[in-house]
Amino acid sequence: MSQQFDVIVIGAGPGGYIAAIRAAQLGMRVACVDEWKNSAGGPAPGGTCTNVGCIPSKALLQSSEHFDQANHHFAEHGIAVSDVRMDVAKMVARKDSVVKQNNDGILYLFKKNKISFFHGRGAFVKAVDAGYEIKVSGAAEETLVGKQVVLATGSTARALPGTPFDEQVVLSNDGALRIGAVPKKLALIGSGVIGLEMGSVWRRLGAEVTILEALPEFLGAVDQQIAKEAHKAFVKQGLKIELGVTVGAIKVAKKGVSVAWTNAKGEAQTLDADKLIISIGRVPNTVGLNADAVGLKLDERGAIVVDGDCRSNLPGVWAVGDVVRGPMLAHKAEEEGVAVAERMAGQHGHVNFNTIPWVIYTNPEIAWVGQTEQQLKAAGRAYRAGTFPFLANGRARALGDTTGMVKMLADAATDEILGVHIVGPMASELIAECVVAMEFRASSEDIARICHAHPSLSEATKEAALAVDKRTLNF
Repeated sequence: MSQQFDVIVIGAGPGGYIAAIRAAQLGMRVACVDEWKNSAGGPAPGGTCTNVGCIPSKALLQSSEHFDQANHHFAEHGIAVSDVRMDVAKMVARKDSVVKQNNDGILYLFKKNKISFFHGRGAFVKAVDAGYEIKVSGAAEETLVGKQVVLATGSTARALPGTPFDEQVVLSNDGALRIGAVPKKLALIGSGVIGLEMGSVWRRLGAEVTILEALPEFLGAVDQQIAKEAHKAFVKQGLKIELGVTVGAIKVAKKGVSVAWTNAKGEAQTLDADKLIISIGRVPNTVGLNADAVGLKLDERGAIVVDGDCRSNLPGVWAVGDVVRGPMLAHKAEEEGVAVAERMAGQHGHVNFNTIPWVIYTNPEIAWVGQTEQQLKAAGRAYRAGTFPFLANGRARALGDTTGMVKMLADAATDEILGVHIVGPMASELIAECVVAMEFRASSEDIARICHAHPSLSEATKEAALAVDKRTLNF
């Protein structure tokens, strides 16, 4: 006998569990299906973000940052320490504890909102009069019927052709988070978010890290003035970043890996390392959904085809997050999850793709929202730019972290803020003010006229706004 629901959500990552909660808040009877397992085989909702992405990577970044501070910066504050050592096993155990807290928190939220949770893989069986029949394959098989279905099955790491992940020597983001000891030499292919963050973790702990990037520019999607500032900081820290490379044969052995590559000058090189992290993007996870059974349309990448409101080609079937078009960001998935739940309830859910913030949690942090200077130039849009360095910010000096700047771009005629780009301390937090400003179509003058607390890092944002009009006060 099948169980009946108003909404069945497949996937309990940021898009899925948030969609389920919002739908339940709006009075719908909701089921959520998710197959992630913890080490004991129990449910681990939260998707890639919680289990092998955003949350565990930030835990490791924080631990490695403390270690780096103790080794290299405590003395500046008059704190004398010696024989500082990292217990990698304890660091990883702390990371696992943080992940479990988030898993348990989501299960609590399901219970609080009276959402029925099913641990297993959800797949379409067929369309029925009442909606769609969904089979849950897990410890116990279940058959569910939902009037509407939200697909939030996320994404998986893209492997290099001919070099599958073994998660021992050749690592995806999953294996990179479970390295049990500091490798002497670590190689990374791809200088994206995952590559830079994981490279930073193990570099701080003593690994010799080399990043091979095919593109000729570092962080090509980032405003290039900001990217160059970040590149300079990373190289100074000890990250070896090779741009414009062509990766050749990769030979994997039990104790290491050898990567043949050609540099930008066409010179053949060989990189030997203990571990190799491959970070060349992610692919939508639609395997096992049984899309053909109901005629669900997928594109050439395997992503679910949706319209601007996240509707698929099937009535009553929606999709959100990494499994559809748009940036693969947890917060983008959350916003789509809320919007879809509200649309199902007859409301007008909305997601503004122009004000979605991006963050890379390295040190210095990199964060941005809106358009880059190169995008504005390509579009032929007249703009004014203002920058302010953290070197001239009192709070940054007190922190001992003056790397980077805030950069603001505004329309030359109307002064509307078109983009804000930050590299420096706490950029991930500072960008929120800029997102709010852009959502309300604020001008740089608006930010320049708002009183910011002193001393604070946020004063750099105010000063960058003043710089748009060439009237900074502290630089």
